[in-house]
Amino acid sequence: MKAVVCKSWGAPETLEIMDLPDLTPGFGEVGIQVKAAGVNFPDVLIIQNKYQFKPELPFTPGSELSGEVYAVGDGVTHLKKGDKVIAFIGYGAFAQQVVAPANAVMPMPPGMDFDTAAAVTLTYGTSHHAIVDRAQLKAGETMLVLGAAGGVGLAAIEIGKALGAKVIAAASTDEKLEICRQHGADVLINYSNVDLREAIKQASEGKGPDVIYDPVGGIYAEPAFRSIAWRGRYLVVGFANGEIPKLPLNLMLLKGASLVGVFWGEFAKREPKNNLAAMKELIGWLHQGKIKPHISARYALNETAQALNDLAARKVTGKIVIRPER
Repeated sequence: MKAVVCKSWGAPETLEIMDLPDLTPGFGEVGIQVKAAGVNFPDVLIIQNKYQFKPELPFTPGSELSGEVYAVGDGVTHLKKGDKVIAFIGYGAFAQQVVAPANAVMPMPPGMDFDTAAAVTLTYGTSHHAIVDRAQLKAGETMLVLGAAGGVGLAAIEIGKALGAKVIAAASTDEKLEICRQHGADVLINYSNVDLREAIKQASEGKGPDVIYDPVGGIYAEPAFRSIAWRGRYLVVGFANGEIPKLPLNLMLLKGASLVGVFWGEFAKREPKNNLAAMKELIGWLHQGKIKPHISARYALNETAQALNDLAARKVTGKIVIRPER
């Protein structure tokens, strides 16, 4: 089977496509023929040794996938050969085959296609954990989403609307904002050509957002936090901008506001039952049409470096996937 291999830390161009032996699952494991693998910003960081999770070299990047079970190890009873499944793993998804712990694998809902299945775990899992669990967003509240046209941003918009909130989407171009509008955003802010604080004030009718969802970091964090409502919750989701902001702590005091960390991967590991309940709610919303992953591009396995570079350069809207069999 073919796989993308990271032999040394570096840029996407350093990745290699290699022919490797077919994989055999062991006890409690499942062998999956990968049909689609979701591409996420942490994948860009992991291959450069810049992420919290640091696998040993060499390794195959990629953490979320969909596919068909081709073999089942001893001790696995809830899955069988031929099952269509979704899996979230630490690494290994950018390959034609993967072996995953059975407890990290769930059946694909009927009627779901492989691309959608590969695009739903990390982005929607992160945004659900952030908004529902950590921020406890309520119907009638207002949420501001920074970097709103990215994968987690669009997921946040849809989840906010599913909960009955007003959603303000902020992104860097009008084209990206149009996609945000199509996914349910009520108010649009192009933060490349307006005063962000003033735009947020107008969009929230002077009150400020109750929840701010920030996967970007960088220069927009402080003006956004200065605009937050009394008792607001600021969700620290990631730093796609590349810069970790330094916020003055007096801002939290003056607004009675909370700075809330979001680390979905650790949540999923530490609280698997709660994560499973969240995924079930997301699948229900998917069937109801309340959420729908926006997949803007598909890449072959030998185009993985290009996919990662496009994501890093913020050329991507929504999700992109690797199709190993293309």
